[in-house]
Amino acid sequence: QVQLVESGGGLVQPGGSLRLSCVASGSVFSIDAMGWYRQAPGKQRELVATITSRGSTDYAESAKGRFTISRDNAKNTVYLQMNSLEPEDTAVYFCNADKVFPYRRYWGQGTQVTVSS
Repeated sequence: QVQLVESGGGLVQPGGSLRLSCVASGSVFSIDAMGWYRQAPGKQRELVATITSRGSTDYAESAKGRFTISRDNAKNTVYLQMNSLEPEDTAVYFCNADKVFPYRRYWGQGTQVTVSS
């Protein structure tokens, strides 16, 4: 039982920035990796970035150089700093948390990010 609460989505112009936050609560023990995924209309959900409890990160190719994922383990919070946003970044962004004992994935409700002029 993990709840993920997101904030920070919204409407921005191309080239702008947003910072997404996700706070995990409930049975937060054994959470290892956290991350962000997104789903655009008519497309499959795709990885944006992940980060382990040790700080190791992975990024989608489209996110490299523009997005930065970070986390505060004490606050059970993961962030996604998004810079140089493009219209192609428009999607619903979902927060994710993974437990390893036993393995289970948790998802946030999703937050809309719209990049438009």
